[in-house]
Amino acid sequence: MSFIITMFACNISAQNNQEVVIETQQLSSNVFMLTGQGGNIGVCIGDEGVFMIDGQFARLTPNILEAIKKLSDKPIQFLINTHFHGDHVGSNENLSKLGVKIIAHDNVYKRLSSSIPESPKEALPMISFNDKLQLHINGENVIVFHVEKAHTDGDVLLYFTESNVLHTGDTFFNERYPYIDLDSGGSVNGYINAVKKTMILIDDDTKIIPGHGELGNKKQYQFFLSMLEDLKSKIQTEIDKGQTEEDVAANTNLTKTYDDLGFSWAFINSERIRRTFYKSLK
Repeated sequence: MSFIITMFACNISAQNNQEVVIETQQLSSNVFMLTGQGGNIGVCIGDEGVFMIDGQFARLTPNILEAIKKLSDKPIQFLINTHFHGDHVGSNENLSKLGVKIIAHDNVYKRLSSSIPESPKEALPMISFNDKLQLHINGENVIVFHVEKAHTDGDVLLYFTESNVLHTGDTFFNERYPYIDLDSGGSVNGYINAVKKTMILIDDDTKIIPGHGELGNKKQYQFFLSMLEDLKSKIQTEIDKGQTEEDVAANTNLTKTYDDLGFSWAFINSERIRRTFYKSLK
C-alpha cells in the first residue's frame, strides 16, 4: 500500500495500546452497525448465517467476533470489502481462516494481490466482480454496486432493500471532510457522482452507515453532497483565476463554513481538503 494509506491506517489506529470496545447499534430486525476503530462495520444476521461488511483492523478480530456472537450463534458466511484500505480489510485473513468467503470489487483484489508487502492469499477476496451483484440472504435483497473513481477505484456500496439500510463505505464521512485517495484512483468528480447516484436509492427513513462517523440519514447525506459541490465550485473558481495550490491551501475562507461546523479532523483537516480538491480538479 502507498505511504499515505499506511499513514491513514496508523492515524485511525493511534490508540493501539488501549482496549477497543466494539459498540453495537441495531438498525432493523436483522441489520446492525458495529463501531470500534477503523471503518464502520455492517452486520446482517438470520437463519442463513451472518453477513459482514468490512472488518476493521486484524488485531480487533477477536473483539468483533465476540460482539457478533452476542447477536447470532450462526457462522459468518460472507464478508464484503467496500474498498482496500487497511482499516476496512484488516480482518480478512483472520476471517478467511475461519471459512468466511470474502467478496470485493475486482480492483480491490488487484490492489491487495499486488500490495507491498504482499497480502497473504487468505486475505484476498474469493469472489470479485466488476459492476454490481445481488445477495439474497436472511430475507434481504442486498444490492451491491460499484462507483467509479470515488474514494478509490474499487469502492462498492450496499443497500438492504427490506431494512432500508445503506452502507456507503468511505464514500461518505458523516459530518467531517472525506478522505479522497487520489493516489488510488479516487477523484472529486467521481466522489460527487457516487453520492448523487446513491441518493436515488434512499428516502427520509433510510439509515445510512458511513465509512466513518455516526449513523447518518438522508438530510445529513444531502448536506454532505452540498458541501462537496460547494467546495468544488469555490476551488474551481480559484483555479480558473490562475491561483496556485499554495494559494488555495492558504485561503481559509474557502472552507470556513464547514470548518466552523467541525468538519476538519485529525487526518483530513481544512488545508488538506483544499489541497485534495485543487489537485483533483486541476
